[in-house]
Amino acid sequence: MKPASPIEDAYLEYAEQAKPQGTQSATTRPAAPAESSATTGSPAPAPQPKPGEFKYIGKYTPRVDGRKIVTGAARYTHDLAFEGMLYAKILRSPHASADLVSIDLADALALPGVKAGLKLKEGRIKWVGEPIAAVAAVSERRAEEALALIKVEYKVLPHVVAPDKAMEPGAPLVQDAGNVIKSNDYARGDVEKGFKEADVVLERTYKTSWEVHQPTETHGSVALWDGDDLTVWDSTQAVQSVRDGLARALAIPAGRVKVLKHYMGGGFGSKLGLGDYTVTAARLARETGRPVKLILTRRENSYCVGYRPSAWMTVKVGAKKDGALTALTLKNYNCGGVGRGDRVAEPYSDMYKCPNVKIEEYTVFVNTCGSRATRAPGHTQAMLGLEGMMEELAAKLGLDPLELRMKNYAAKDKGDTGLPYSTKGLEQCYRLGAEKIGWQRRNKKPGAGAGKVRTGIGMASQIWPGAGVPGTLADVKLYPDGSVEVECGTQDIGTGTRTHIALVAAETLGLEPRDVVVHIGNSDLPWAPLSGGSLTVPSVAPAVRDAALKAAEYLKGIAAKKLGLPPADLILEAKKVVSKTDPAKAIELKELARSLPRPMPFHGERGDYPATFAFQTFGVQFAEVEVDTETGKIKVKKVVAAHDIGRVINRQTAESQVLGGVTQGMSAALFEEKVMDPQTGAMVNPNYHDYKVATAMDIPEIVPLFADVVDERLNNLGAKGLGEPPRIPASAVIANAVYNALGVHVREIPMTPARVLAALKRKEERP
Repeated sequence: MKPASPIEDAYLEYAEQAKPQGTQSATTRPAAPAESSATTGSPAPAPQPKPGEFKYIGKYTPRVDGRKIVTGAARYTHDLAFEGMLYAKILRSPHASADLVSIDLADALALPGVKAGLKLKEGRIKWVGEPIAAVAAVSERRAEEALALIKVEYKVLPHVVAPDKAMEPGAPLVQDAGNVIKSNDYARGDVEKGFKEADVVLERTYKTSWEVHQPTETHGSVALWDGDDLTVWDSTQAVQSVRDGLARALAIPAGRVKVLKHYMGGGFGSKLGLGDYTVTAARLARETGRPVKLILTRRENSYCVGYRPSAWMTVKVGAKKDGALTALTLKNYNCGGVGRGDRVAEPYSDMYKCPNVKIEEYTVFVNTCGSRATRAPGHTQAMLGLEGMMEELAAKLGLDPLELRMKNYAAKDKGDTGLPYSTKGLEQCYRLGAEKIGWQRRNKKPGAGAGKVRTGIGMASQIWPGAGVPGTLADVKLYPDGSVEVECGTQDIGTGTRTHIALVAAETLGLEPRDVVVHIGNSDLPWAPLSGGSLTVPSVAPAVRDAALKAAEYLKGIAAKKLGLPPADLILEAKKVVSKTDPAKAIELKELARSLPRPMPFHGERGDYPATFAFQTFGVQFAEVEVDTETGKIKVKKVVAAHDIGRVINRQTAESQVLGGVTQGMSAALFEEKVMDPQTGAMVNPNYHDYKVATAMDIPEIVPLFADVVDERLNNLGAKGLGEPPRIPASAVIANAVYNALGVHVREIPMTPARVLAALKRKEERP
């Protein structure tokens, strides 16, 4: 099998950085880089703020750059233009499988206005859209005209794009090692013994489809050389990873590469690593000596930059009459095109107390673009099967689904057989969510309602790491004019990173968020991990807090001498340093800053966490739906999302994350599906018209709730990540609500009207 691509490497980095080493699960992955490894010791708990100490943290704070974004002043990669800039386009393969015989660029390069061309591919082609060649021209239109003049000779070969067909004997080989390889194997206890001990045994199969990345801003880069130094403006979730990848791809020192990302219109995992378009733009810019802009079209973005891989999960569970699980097995076939796809094991291994578990996972290769990490890779697919089975098991046992989950509540990871969780607020989430949705209104027996339109209420739980990455760096600078800057090599991917950085620094220094100047999105700034895996807040915020605390101690030391008071008696608030015992004794921060000898930098670092605990986020969502039994159409009326993410930093952006995650999950549950043509091997719906995404007309009432369980062991703010958690149960909860309404589980998403009607027919045909 071919070596891992940069995007696949980014996926592994994403997965590893999201999970502390001390909490390894059923998913087997390579060791994480040193920066993201947990210590083998047990550090002392991080110092925590006292109750009532915070003015901004945990409250509603508007985005510091909100006005700039809504007025169009924020600059995205698409907006950039430079004098003499060229525009690049990529010629892509029309074939799903072929040998590339020859490429002739002569006619394209002879076209007036075309300044350079590149051959990007040789040998075997494995998917429609694979890059073949590229040109740079004075306009996009001229570049497109040049693509049509490139002569390419292919030897077309048989292909396969359906996972079930790829598994058949004699199917065209996608990878040399075969179309099906075992990708994960996990076991604990004795599952056969567990099934023998069970009073009830159920086996069901659940399926998820390919879910295509659809960020508002398509992928793209602008590259500019200054002698031997390269600057790239990239729509990326990882400025420093892209810098390092470019240095490797171009064989130049990383110190000669700078990657900038001011604003971006979404990524959801697809922009975690280096893209071939970025390398292409840089190569064309070097060849021409001019800036080069390469922006993918919506069509390219639909079939060339990855998607959430599909999953085909057969789940078998054994339980006692009281609901106690005795055995759980999973056999999963995931399909990520020519890539490795997702493993879905961790929730099956960790979510519920179960002594006997066996998991087998297989990757199925087909001739389509490789998948990429998509918001909560693996966990999202897993919960459709795991939580769907819990609902069906509860009905079989005659138990309340919430009661069944509480019966199997785990206080330790690996199904209560591993490390204790540092904190776990899931029980509070269950209570908050059930009360808000009116859980007692659900059909006590699924499908008990009558009439053409049936109503149902379901629930689904969530688990995700979100502990952050030790070693994340941030600098706070104090200037003699009283101004404050924060620098960190992280990036804002649309989630409000600038705001939470400003908020934490302002809180610690007694300022207002608007008083803090934030510099991010630059690979030259202090190291930070990629923005994925719910890493950003629990990695960056504690580093900023650490630097700001050092700056605050320095200021208190200067003020103590001026006021004749001990530093321990001083606090920073309302832009002053004030005595706690005699508030009349105070000094303005601006006045204090005048005594600074020069701009003063203070270096902060996100500390480590003890390896003796597991650190996870938890949550639950409840949904109410209506299903038309004649048309099969589903309408989601309300979703209540209760999450335990440690301390909430900014309640306004946290609630926004929940609204977005639930909306994405609903969209995948009801609409989203990449459709392939088996004859041509091409995607047939690579646009917003044919690839349905939820709009404002589809979004239900969404109620975000937080347990606010501060994790004092994790970091100096007790905060965990929130990017993934609201997406994880959002498809499963809607499927379970439909089950409660109809009395039959659709078991495949998207739950199109045709699939709903087929499930109803299956119910009618039961003996």
